[in-house]
Amino acid sequence: MKSYTEHLTFTTKNRRDYINITNAVADIVRKSGIREGLCLVNAMHITASVFINDNESGLLRDFDDFLEALAPHEPINKYRHNRTGEDNGDAHIKRTIMGREVVVAITNGKFDFGPWEQIFYGEFDGQRPKRVLVKVIGE
Repeated sequence: MKSYTEHLTFTTKNRRDYINITNAVADIVRKSGIREGLCLVNAMHITASVFINDNESGLLRDFDDFLEALAPHEPINKYRHNRTGEDNGDAHIKRTIMGREVVVAITNGKFDFGPWEQIFYGEFDGQRPKRVLVKVIGE
């Protein structure tokens, strides 16, 4: 059994953004040389997410609308967390809803995806560098 680790870094233009990272993660799997195993993809910041879903622009806007309705950014004073001097209480809630990480099986060097599945990085408090861990484990 072996493992291979790389990090992706994102600095989004907007506070909230959704980036399809499937190809970048697949490149890391190829570089790892692992043909059978698992790939962990983990947002390494508490206001960002990694999730799997369909790469359809309307759906991504629906996610954003849903999350903003559930935990709107403003008014900032609505969140106790923001009393610490932060302004990202909503981003922590959005991250919890969308999830921290995904694990994808690898067979013959490729993802074992269902139809339409893609890996996304969800940013909820962006405009600064944040990392995503990609760890491939197997043989």
